[in-house]
Amino acid sequence: MANAIAGAAFACGTNPCVNSLIYPTLWCRRTPAHRDQGMSRSLFAEMKRRNVFKAGVAYLALGWVVTQVTSTVAPAFNLPGWIVPVVIWIGVIGFPFVIAFSWIYEITPKGLKRESEVDRSASITHVTGRRMDYLIVGLLVLAIGFTAFDRFGPHRSGTGASSDATATSAVPAAAPAAPAVSDNSIAVLPFVNMSSDKEQEYFSDGLSEELLNLLAQVPQLRVIARTSSFAFRGKEVGVTDIAKALNVANVLEGSVRKSGETLRITAQLIRTADSSHLWSETYDRKLTDVFKVQDEIASAVVAQLKVKLLPAQQVTNPHRTANTEAYNQYLLGNQYYSRNSRDGDRLAVAAYQKAVELDPEFAAAYAGLGVAEMYASDYADSLEENAAAKQRAQANIDKAIALAPDLADGYAARGWQRATLLRDFSGSQEDFEKALALEPGNALVLRRYGLLQNNLGRAAQAIAAYRRAIELDPLSSSAWSNLASAYFLDPSQFRQAREALDRSLAINPESSFALAALATLELLEGHAQDALSVSGRAGEVFRQWGVAMAQHTLGNAGESQRALDELIAKYAHDSAFQIAEVYAWRGEADKAFEWLERAYVQHDGGLAFIKPDPLFRGLHTDPRYAAMLKKLGLPPQSG
Repeated sequence: MANAIAGAAFACGTNPCVNSLIYPTLWCRRTPAHRDQGMSRSLFAEMKRRNVFKAGVAYLALGWVVTQVTSTVAPAFNLPGWIVPVVIWIGVIGFPFVIAFSWIYEITPKGLKRESEVDRSASITHVTGRRMDYLIVGLLVLAIGFTAFDRFGPHRSGTGASSDATATSAVPAAAPAAPAVSDNSIAVLPFVNMSSDKEQEYFSDGLSEELLNLLAQVPQLRVIARTSSFAFRGKEVGVTDIAKALNVANVLEGSVRKSGETLRITAQLIRTADSSHLWSETYDRKLTDVFKVQDEIASAVVAQLKVKLLPAQQVTNPHRTANTEAYNQYLLGNQYYSRNSRDGDRLAVAAYQKAVELDPEFAAAYAGLGVAEMYASDYADSLEENAAAKQRAQANIDKAIALAPDLADGYAARGWQRATLLRDFSGSQEDFEKALALEPGNALVLRRYGLLQNNLGRAAQAIAAYRRAIELDPLSSSAWSNLASAYFLDPSQFRQAREALDRSLAINPESSFALAALATLELLEGHAQDALSVSGRAGEVFRQWGVAMAQHTLGNAGESQRALDELIAKYAHDSAFQIAEVYAWRGEADKAFEWLERAYVQHDGGLAFIKPDPLFRGLHTDPRYAAMLKKLGLPPQSG
């Protein structure tokens, strides 16, 4: 019997068809499953020997690194958004080819050969495997480190501003920590110009701004300032997105059709939570009734928002004149002034001048003219023209206050003039406090009041004023850059300064003042090459100014001096303060004080900012610095 079984067992391997019928149990135990398992073990071992698995892991790790690097640098080089998905798909498609390649080919001491041509005894796959282990570990460490840095590391603003600007092209950036939305908050969007003459847009904008000013007189209302409300002009942005960006519960929008002396004004008040219309109305009026229409719209909005006015309070337009053409020129002046450019200031001066010629009692136009003259003086071609423009500015501002003692515009203008040109800081404080008492919700006045506090060394008060201004005008690039300046003297607050400048440049990537502030911050943090790059985008004056300081820090004395010489040759008559900053940064104290004295004689507005200016830090221990502060009427430097 034993021999029979042994013979059957032997036959089992030679004639499976017969034995499957005679001895089924033995066949099931020893043929297909056993053979397949052996083949599986053999294939797995061979793939392991040829380092196929390690090649796959190394390829995946390399793909992770490439994807991380691509997704990070793509925004910096303005690469299209499809670049990262394409890189990922290329990696996916390449994976099976890598597996096949590692199976077919083997690395030998004589180079790459087909595996079938390599003698098994001469194979060095075990050596290659160890090297691949090191490669995999290195790639994984690199990938994890890069991901951690990208997520948690300090992000530099040189590329951040441009990426933020792209992200906010549809909806501009709002304040990062906005207060809770109040039911009594509103944004007045620019009314659409429906006139056949597109040049009439200034009138529809002016009407919107006047309505904004009327509503801002109601203490219970939080009214968003013009800069932020008008940021959505021409953008396909829904009311809900606008409300989220501006942190308001209500939006007033409308249209204006002006034909000769006839107006058709349509206005509607929208509750942004559900986009429902709380109120809408159409007015057909003569141009002479424009103030009456403004009052009617403002009253209707207040009524719909159920704001209870104080018994003695009367909401009226502070920019009234009986002369409709004078009012027209006043609106034109506002439109030109809002451009923040040399041509804009020049055209604003001309328009305001026409307004006061048509109505010599028009106080608001005098205030506008005074401020426009102040800024236009910066573009004067000579020292004499600069001084004459500043004198005209002072006369017009004084005229505005004399004509309308209860008009906030006049006090706000004089407060700014006293702080920057007349060096009367106590008088400036009084003027700003008076203006804020008349218009507590005026974001521009709050911002300039913050500048005064910062110049006096009161950083905490300055930050509070800036934050309030940003709450009312969250899309003001200037407000964010002003906030950044309040953090400059304390290195522990440089991070907050950079965040504010990132926000400012996301809103307006071409802001010369924000770029100059960023160049200053780069210098303070020791990033001279970045300061050089930023200065190149900052426009005239600030370009030469920043290049002179950055090249000095980089050790390029000749390049620094060439930039400074150009700055002096072109702008000595109105940029003495900036020239003094360069000398101070370069450690040339005598030259710095020489140009500070010239700035004093020229009534350079920059001198008002000397106290918080970090570029003068090297002069703080020089007795001449304390003497200059005293001469300017500023308190001594602390710390």
